[in-house]
Amino acid sequence: MLAMVLREPGGRLVAESRPDPEPGPGEIRIRVEACAVCRTDLHVIDGDLPQAVYPIVPGHEVVGRVEALGPGVTGPRPGLRVGVPWLAHTCGRCAYCESGRENLCDRPDFTGCTRDGGFATHLVAEAAFTIPLDPSLDPVATAPLLCAGLIGWRSLRMAGTAETIGLYGFGAAAHIVAQICRWQGRRVLAVTRPDDRRAQDFARSLGAVWAGGSDEAPPEPLDAALLFAPDGRLVPAALGAVRKGGRVVCGGIHMSDIPRFPYDLLWGERAVLSVANLTREDARTFFEVVPRAGIVTHTRAYPLTRANAAILSHRSGRLEGAAVLVP
Repeated sequence: MLAMVLREPGGRLVAESRPDPEPGPGEIRIRVEACAVCRTDLHVIDGDLPQAVYPIVPGHEVVGRVEALGPGVTGPRPGLRVGVPWLAHTCGRCAYCESGRENLCDRPDFTGCTRDGGFATHLVAEAAFTIPLDPSLDPVATAPLLCAGLIGWRSLRMAGTAETIGLYGFGAAAHIVAQICRWQGRRVLAVTRPDDRRAQDFARSLGAVWAGGSDEAPPEPLDAALLFAPDGRLVPAALGAVRKGGRVVCGGIHMSDIPRFPYDLLWGERAVLSVANLTREDARTFFEVVPRAGIVTHTRAYPLTRANAAILSHRSGRLEGAAVLVP
């Protein structure tokens, strides 16, 4: 197999030839068809996540075909298409797991962070944490749904019944959420980097009723704001934009420090929430919605060996949608 390996934080990914991995008990080997690049991969590369281990093969938006089963595994059977998301394992015994909140497990594993991920031709995953996928789906178009879609979906659900929603940072997650909001009849206002006309035009093309820079105030009060950009300065800005009783949902795994802000911004029963990881139930409900909502992902494919170029494109914010690595 070929893997793009990050040997230490802050480094470049290096191509390595390795023996094909052998699945252990409860595991399956997957031949990767596509793996999208996520903002979280950048945090792994930059050393922002204390749980990350190195060297590591990043990548947690994986689509592939089952190639081999480990001991004790009866399915999914070889040849079937599956997705491999961020959440790779939970203990199943802590209070969070036992109460249906496995995303908060005390002893989890994460694909492309604590165990090797999908920037490779093959990977091994725990069978119980893979997601069955329709074999007719396009792997490249489907890959961003495995995290950008799932985290966006969980963030939107945490916004409750909000009708007017601000999306802060219009990248891979927001461009999927905007389509769900349009299908659900909600109104979307998109907040991008200042003067990012391309992102603003992209947002309007997906149904946003307004799009502007983070140096502008939205033209009307928001019921909720979903933050996908990892800039802590956006939290008080979003609080200032939501009406009383509104929610500000932080969808990223890492964010720069939130600056001090006056209590008046929080008063009025406004709330700041964070989204942590995802659950298998999130995946089940989201992939039921995808065809009904007619979600179309916008992607740019890169050969696996050009992983560093794909990462640079994602980091620069020049992409509309998501970069996807294809072995």
